[in-house]
Amino acid sequence: MPTLSIVIPAYNEERFIGTLLGQIQAVDLAALGISKQIIVVDDCSRDRTAEIAGSVPGITLKRMPVNGGKGKAVRAGISLATGEYLIIQDADLEYDPNDYVPMLKALLSGQGDVVYGSRYLGRGRHANQSLAAYIGGRSLSLVAWVFTGRYLTDTVTALKLFHRDQLAQITLATSGFELDHEITAKMARRGARFVEVPIRYLPRSREEGKKIGLRDWFIAIRTFARHRKG
Repeated sequence: MPTLSIVIPAYNEERFIGTLLGQIQAVDLAALGISKQIIVVDDCSRDRTAEIAGSVPGITLKRMPVNGGKGKAVRAGISLATGEYLIIQDADLEYDPNDYVPMLKALLSGQGDVVYGSRYLGRGRHANQSLAAYIGGRSLSLVAWVFTGRYLTDTVTALKLFHRDQLAQITLATSGFELDHEITAKMARRGARFVEVPIRYLPRSREEGKKIGLRDWFIAIRTFARHRKG
């Protein structure tokens, strides 16, 4: 049976990680003939994130020795993945694991080589999403188009699905949130076919643990510019 490897970078997510893992385990992929490999990479959290994740049966837990950033944690998770397919999932509850199903259907039907779960297909800003976060994310779609020639409604989505062997063929170097943009730029350069699938989204505030900010927007532009050619 083919396997979906689910890579979850986590940093100080003790409030959410247990619930998220329960949600992921409850997702039924049997109808698609796919099993799950769940990998949590704890980025040297200062709370009980690793303890909670490690107590869940069937979970592969990788503990980073020092806090290196989301991108470095994702890269560590990718190195542990063994499934034919791989999806990157944030450790909070902003994204619904049930959306794995339509994303996998799009990939398995050959609609594209890479499937991005889009928060914005057919809709605008979500309730409780700050205007700054909305404008920042949507503007990066234009930035991605300028540098890669591909227009994606949601290039910063935290639900991205790949054929693992294709993802393994690119060398990833960034360590922070900009890994998302490095992946998009390098996949586009290789000629990958992108397809977007609408997904659900429940944004959280900075007070609730949102970590991305204005500085990351400028880093994103630099990352697209740096990796559009190599």
